[in-house]
Amino acid sequence: MSSETPPTTPPDADTKETQAPGGYMPAVVSPARYWLLISVLLLMAFALAAGLALRTVTEEPGTNSYAVLADSWLNGQLHSDTCFDGDCATFDGKTYVIFPPAPAAVALPFIAASGEGAEFRHFMPLSLALLLAIAFIWSRLFTAAGPDQTRTLILLLALVFATPLYYVALRGDRVWFFAQLVGFFFVSMALWATIERRNAWLAGAMLGMAFLSRQMTILYAPLLFVLMLNEDEPLFRVTKQRIATVFKIAVPVLAAIAVYCAYNYVRFGDPLDTGYAYIAADVAPGEDNVISLRIKELGLFAPEYFLFNLVHMFFQGLHVEFGGTFTTKIVGVDDFGTSILAASPFLLLLVFVQRHRIAFIGLLTAAVICGVTLFYHSNGFSQYNVQRYALDWLPIAMLLLAPTIRAEWRAVLAVLVAYAMALNLVTMVALRLAGTA
Repeated sequence: MSSETPPTTPPDADTKETQAPGGYMPAVVSPARYWLLISVLLLMAFALAAGLALRTVTEEPGTNSYAVLADSWLNGQLHSDTCFDGDCATFDGKTYVIFPPAPAAVALPFIAASGEGAEFRHFMPLSLALLLAIAFIWSRLFTAAGPDQTRTLILLLALVFATPLYYVALRGDRVWFFAQLVGFFFVSMALWATIERRNAWLAGAMLGMAFLSRQMTILYAPLLFVLMLNEDEPLFRVTKQRIATVFKIAVPVLAAIAVYCAYNYVRFGDPLDTGYAYIAADVAPGEDNVISLRIKELGLFAPEYFLFNLVHMFFQGLHVEFGGTFTTKIVGVDDFGTSILAASPFLLLLVFVQRHRIAFIGLLTAAVICGVTLFYHSNGFSQYNVQRYALDWLPIAMLLLAPTIRAEWRAVLAVLVAYAMALNLVTMVALRLAGTA
């Protein structure tokens, strides 16, 4: 991974079936069964990829408010003439798309070239391109963790098809999901720039763009710094080289913060006002949904949200809803989602992560990011079989998981990933039968 990375797994081990003491059961999975698992993973990946392709060819215009925002910029204004979802804000009689601006900047040249303006209908191809770029970046990061190509393949399939990353790519034609996909891309780029390129300027610039997509990603900065250190260096030491590294990471990040504060000030008269508090202002009495009610009565952040978000983040299972006369007809899937540990159970292998300062700082960063979101008014609603806010800290989990997986655990990893991918397929079928998708 880097010179700071914990010890990596050994190369592909011999998978020849051997007999355990006493002849009770084989110590490792037989080659035939092992490669059957890999084949099943690839077949399910193909089926899930077909779902992405179908969504791409059926994309409709007028669905993603980032097209509205980019079109507004092209017309020389920050406010918008329309809005495609309920998360726009009305302030001083003007409508604003309140989401961070980087995803709109990513889409801007394509929207300008298309001539479609706010009706731009090619977010799904952009989402697929981002997903492929993310897969390539992580193929490099997983390879940096050790020369186990089979483990890298399984982890790539897990990341792309068995985490919330698949869902946000599948729904990339909507503003919330496209923002998370862009944010994940820039975080991945920041980690790659740190681990493989050892380029603090590039890492800081990518983290700044990630912040302008998903604000909580700014907390990755200390982890990027530690990843730049050499293995034999003590953590607490002040040197000119370290000051220079901090400076190179911090300057682009601070520039991104300044851009965001200026953007907020011009729109709402306050550099710290993001506009989120205004999204429920125009909801008429009797037309409230759970999100607008929460914002009106409890605010954007409140301790009352903690238990609900905690259960959904870590404990809630997939809930397919049945109805009809005999309660035998699928009528929907819980749109508050499935917990990250139920939907992506291979992440439980992180309990075996090696004790190391990268692991400590990484897990602490993930805990802080996750902890803040547990007090947020939304858990990502609406979503199916995912907790999409987990994507803000999932890169840390995947970075630590790669060197944790030993060669003899690959079959276990493959089984857990296969189960996670199967849940996504079940969810897609259930939504189709319910008429939701």
